Amino acid sequence: MRIEVTVAKTTALPPGALDALADELSRRINNQFPDSGGAVSVRYAASNNLSVIGGIKEDKDRISEILQETWESADDWFITD
Repeated sequence: MRIEVTVAKTTALPPGALDALADELSRRINNQFPDSGGAVSVRYAASNNLSVIGGIKEDKDRISEILQETWESADDWFITD
């Protein structure tokens, strides 16, 4: 399963946020889907989007929930220096 997350270019994020989001999201998805291979990419694009390639609809729904939880808890895992 491959997961691609795009974040709108208009979203102001601090330096390193995309890499940190990819790392945290990979960790959380691997906890829920240990056989998924954990291929998560996060990048800027024209709009926000989530693509799950090689998963069933229920997998995409759960990954969408994980993404939402990860985004909302950024204060807990994203540390800037």
